[in-house]
Amino acid sequence: MPSDHYPVGLELDVVFEPFQATLTLLSLSQLRFEIKEGPFAHSEVVDIAVTPLGGGLFLVSWVEETGATVVHVQDFDRGVIHSHATLADGRFLRMSGPITVVTPPDATSDARPHRNKALVIEAMTSLFQRRDTSAIDRLYVEDYVQHNPHILQGRAALKGLVAGLSTDVFYEPGLIVAEGDLVAIHGRIRGWADTPQVVIDLFRIENGKLAEHWDVLQDEVSATAGANGVAMFDPDEADRLPAA
Repeated sequence: MPSDHYPVGLELDVVFEPFQATLTLLSLSQLRFEIKEGPFAHSEVVDIAVTPLGGGLFLVSWVEETGATVVHVQDFDRGVIHSHATLADGRFLRMSGPITVVTPPDATSDARPHRNKALVIEAMTSLFQRRDTSAIDRLYVEDYVQHNPHILQGRAALKGLVAGLSTDVFYEPGLIVAEGDLVAIHGRIRGWADTPQVVIDLFRIENGKLAEHWDVLQDEVSATAGANGVAMFDPDEADRLPAA
């Protein structure tokens, strides 16, 4: 994620165990913080260095007038800041606290849909094209929730299902849409049933892994056999839409 996706203009409250602070992200080079109460109470505008780490994560560091140095890992996807500060007297503080948005940023930028679509494509092709069971531990949470009543819960059951697939099984991805932590993908799977099936899979993503799954399958009817002559599935359907 480039640094110009840093949420400039965002004002937030973060509750650390020793105190609560208000941060205003003024620009890519300046931040204002205010601690209203307690022994650390003060307000200051500081020069910052911002390093994007990907996945909604930013490493932000600064030096205060007192000589204190602060390093933040600001995680806007998960709504938490991890702070490491060395005070002027040599004391070291290691803190984490949840974020509450007070004022939204000047421009909204959320990279999760792009990342999550790539995750789902990788999962579906790894399992149902290459039948690669090793991808399951990497791409799925341990307590993965399955809403298809014909498939048992968890990663172990998914590994067993994939390991037992016929070599005839092959999945083709088509349209894919994402918002926040949800992804829906339209595809076609052959070899799962006696006839090819068109399927819509819906996934919920949690901390960068697939956490929950729903699906709806329908036997494919060819365009020539259908009443309106329009195909149920076209592997090139996603290419006809503007890039998201």
